[in-house]
Amino acid sequence: MIFMALFCLAGISTIHAAEKELMVGFVYVSPVGDAGWSHAHDQGRLALEEMPGVKTAFVEAVAEGPDAERVIQTMARRGYDIIFATSFGYMDPMLKVAGQFPNTVFMHCSGFKTADNMGNYFGRIYQARYLSGMVAGAMTTSNVIGYVAAYPIPEVIRGINAFTLGAQAVNPDVTVRVVWTKTWYDPAMEKEAAKSLLDAGADIIAQHQDSPGPQEAAQQQGVYSIGYNTDMSRFAPNAHLTAPIWNWAPYYQQVVEQVRNGTWTASSDWPGMAEGIVDLAPFGPMVPQEVQDRVLAVKEQIIRGEEKIFVGPINNQQGAEKVADGVVLPDEELLSMNWFVQGVVGTTE
Repeated sequence: MIFMALFCLAGISTIHAAEKELMVGFVYVSPVGDAGWSHAHDQGRLALEEMPGVKTAFVEAVAEGPDAERVIQTMARRGYDIIFATSFGYMDPMLKVAGQFPNTVFMHCSGFKTADNMGNYFGRIYQARYLSGMVAGAMTTSNVIGYVAAYPIPEVIRGINAFTLGAQAVNPDVTVRVVWTKTWYDPAMEKEAAKSLLDAGADIIAQHQDSPGPQEAAQQQGVYSIGYNTDMSRFAPNAHLTAPIWNWAPYYQQVVEQVRNGTWTASSDWPGMAEGIVDLAPFGPMVPQEVQDRVLAVKEQIIRGEEKIFVGPINNQQGAEKVADGVVLPDEELLSMNWFVQGVVGTTE
C-alpha cells in the first residue's frame, strides 16, 4: 500500500510538471500602441497566449542600457522561462543577465552575441525592403526618394541598400537620400526629418522608424510614403504605397515549443519571406496593377530562393565595385554591412 501511494504521488508530480505553465516575457523599446515595431512583436506575443500552458507578460518603452538590464533581470528573478528582448541596444544588458541565470532562456532580437542560454534572431526584412523599393522606384517622378533612418548599424544600412537596389531595378535614375534621427521612436523628430527630405526634393518618403510620423509628413505635402513594421495605411491613406512588415508569431511559437520539449539550443536565426516572418503590406489604391504584378512576381522568386537581392555587380557609394558580377553576398557580410550602394546620398555615421 505504501508503495502504491508513493507511485501515485510520483505520477501526480509528473503530471503537474508536464502541465507547468511556461512563463514568457517580452521587453519593448517603444510603446506597444496600435502600429509599429513593438506592436508587431506584441502581436507575436498574443499568438503565444493562444497556446495551451503559456502565460506572457511585457514591459514597454524600456530605454536601452541600464533600464533594460534592470527589467530583464527582474523578469529572470520572477521565474520567467523565456525572455525576449526586442531591440538592438538590449544585447549587452541581456548577455550580462544571462550569465546570472543559466536556467533561463534568453532571446535577443537583431543582435549578434550568444551564450549557452542566449540566442539571437532577426528576419530577412531586407527582402521586403527590396520589394518596397521597387514600388517606390516605379512611383517617383522626381527620382529622389527620402529615407528617415534610426541608427547607422548594419541592420538599418542593409535595409537602405536593399531598398535602393529595388528602386534602381525599375528606375536606374533613382537616388535615395538618408537622414539619421539617432532614435528608434520619436514621432516629432521622425516627422521633421521627413519634412527636411521633402524640402530637398523627395517625392516619396521611406523609413526605418517606429512611428507613422514620416508617412503623415508625406501625406500633408501631397506625396507618397513607404511604411515599416506594420500596415500603417490608416495613418496616411492618401500617401501609403505599401510597407515591409513583420509576422513574428510563427517564430515565437517555434521557440516556445522547442523550450517546452527540451530541444532548444542557442543559435543565430535569420528566417525570411519563405518562412512567413517578413512580408509586404497590401498596396495602396494608387499603385498601378502592372507595378503590383511586377513586384509580386519578384516576391514569388524570393520565396522560391531564385532572387537573392545582393548579387553583383554592386558598386559602393563612390562607384567602385564592391560585389563582383554574379557573386552572391554571403550572410556574414550582410550581417556586418557598413557601406552604402551607389545611389544612396548620405553617410554611414
